[in-house]
Amino acid sequence: MISYLLHGIVAVGAVVPGFQPSVLLLIVAFFIDLFKKDDARGTWQESHFAWRIRSVLWAFGLYVITSPLFLLLVVPGMVAWFIVSLWFLYRVVRGWLALNDRRAMPT
Repeated sequence: MISYLLHGIVAVGAVVPGFQPSVLLLIVAFFIDLFKKDDARGTWQESHFAWRIRSVLWAFGLYVITSPLFLLLVVPGMVAWFIVSLWFLYRVVRGWLALNDRRAMPT
């Protein structure tokens, strides 16, 4: 729950203008997932750790890939990053709702 909360704060901050929590929250949440995933091995909760880790890595990759748009034209870069941020927020909300329902995430 704590990891989803931290991911959620960062995800909302990426979508809402003027609300930018520190990327440090995302790093803390990511390392919580990395260090605690072995505790959930063999349970339905293991899929949630993998889901969050994959979400962060994919979002990071998408931000890196779309970052050259900022060098060429600022508006396309902002649009691309907004879309990536919405996707990340969707992943966090979807995972958190499944966790509350005690359902595993797809692998």
